[in-house]
Amino acid sequence: MTTPSYDTDFYAWTQAQAAHLRAKEWPALDIDNLAEEIESLGASDRRALRSHLMRLSQHLLKWHYQPQRRGESWQQSIDNARLQIELIIEDSRSLRDFLPEAFAWAYTRGRKEAAKETRLPLETFPEACPWPLAQVLDEDFWPEAG
Repeated sequence: MTTPSYDTDFYAWTQAQAAHLRAKEWPALDIDNLAEEIESLGASDRRALRSHLMRLSQHLLKWHYQPQRRGESWQQSIDNARLQIELIIEDSRSLRDFLPEAFAWAYTRGRKEAAKETRLPLETFPEACPWPLAQVLDEDFWPEAG
């Protein structure tokens, strides 16, 4: 049986590689591509964490600076971002140490997105996050009107 090619049929390749691993057929494994895919899984979690932190920052800023526009969709977005962050950390505990760095990156971008969406000047939003990370992640935290 011919092993499917990584380049021509990725799904079939993943299934064949999983079968080779389970059967301990070490010579049949595509080690270089397997290593690359495993590394990309970790990178994917880091990207997802930054993305959820950015969305969370953005919506918390909007919640704080535009209280008259608060709605269920902003609340759901905040709740969902917090849940997704919690799930990522639960599955990949070592990313907890990455949270402060990811949050610093995400806040800067979330601030810019909040300015675009609200049409408020960027200067309206503080350059540094006004809330500690632990508070931002706390499901009971909802910033008062700014």
